[in-house]
Amino acid sequence: MGIFRIGIAGIGIMGTFHADAITSGAIQGAKLAAICDSSAELLGKSRSRYGEQVAYYGSAEEMMTSGEIDGILVATPHYDHPQLAIQAFAHGLHVLIEKPAGVYTKNVREMNEAAKASGKVFAIMYNQRLNPMYQKLRELIESGELGEIRRTNWIVTNWYRTQSYYNMGSWRATWKGEGGGVLINQCPHQLDLWHWTTLLTPKRIRAHCQFGKHRSIEVENEVTAYVEYENGASGVFVTSTAESPGTNRFEVAGSRGKIVIENGKMSFSQLRQSESEFNAACTNPFGSPECWNIDIPVPPGDGPQHKGILQNWTNAVLNGEPLIAPGQEGIHGLMLSNAMLLSTWTDQWVDFPIDEERFYNELQQRIRMSESRQEAVR
Repeated sequence: MGIFRIGIAGIGIMGTFHADAITSGAIQGAKLAAICDSSAELLGKSRSRYGEQVAYYGSAEEMMTSGEIDGILVATPHYDHPQLAIQAFAHGLHVLIEKPAGVYTKNVREMNEAAKASGKVFAIMYNQRLNPMYQKLRELIESGELGEIRRTNWIVTNWYRTQSYYNMGSWRATWKGEGGGVLINQCPHQLDLWHWTTLLTPKRIRAHCQFGKHRSIEVENEVTAYVEYENGASGVFVTSTAESPGTNRFEVAGSRGKIVIENGKMSFSQLRQSESEFNAACTNPFGSPECWNIDIPVPPGDGPQHKGILQNWTNAVLNGEPLIAPGQEGIHGLMLSNAMLLSTWTDQWVDFPIDEERFYNELQQRIRMSESRQEAVR
């Protein structure tokens, strides 16, 4: 295959962003071959923007069976991601999905099984994995520079959103339309990075989600969660869309010191001797390990971001390049968000892996209650 022919499902804001990247020539080896959307208006705008060299379809099925594409980029609302991916695999297509992987892990697990059975290249748009800051953090942890991880703490409250933002669409911030709030809409990248950089496996979680706090919405917009890991470490995750000014501070503490990422900088308070070794040898009741404060050099900028993931997916299809963000890994961050909601709804600890059937049933209850509001705000 000399050229990778891509079809885009959903030509809203992100779909248009990706289409522009491909048609600009920024993605080597890729061609925008087709676009599908249920909106005739959006298809008309796309036709004016990209011309007749692109095929246009009113349904994903029509585009998938057209013979015009080799792979599909899914940029539709959250609930559709697994369904369209499974459909695409059945038609022998490669798949790249926008984040999040879906709304509930039960559906995403089915998508992952379909991907494995298909043998096709499956990726997810976790573009923050290309951010040099988080790549460096993962490198330091993976190499053992930080020692054994003992604590993580991420406060990410710089997602401020006004009521007018939520009023932009009747589907927004509803269980029926989005399936969640800050955890499913704003935080999928942080939830992925939390798992991807620390290499830790959660054991159980206890969360407190506030629904519609300071905003007239159905879903969670303020969350505080406490997680325990298999290795005995603990973690805290705090997020909000109603706090200003917000904070974005990620701390990872280990037996060899602590790394802090904040305000675009990374600092490493490195212990000359591991805490365990120091503690075993120290006879001073008030002694403390020698610590060196180091500013970690990180390349400027945020990396190639979305274009980098799109190029990587294309390269994986054309020449077997390893994926930066395999689609199957989308379930990890989603399970964290599902667990936080389930813990709140049941007012108890939630073990990993979560009870997927119970989460699904709890979500369906809220979707049914969501219907009257959906009609009222149209």
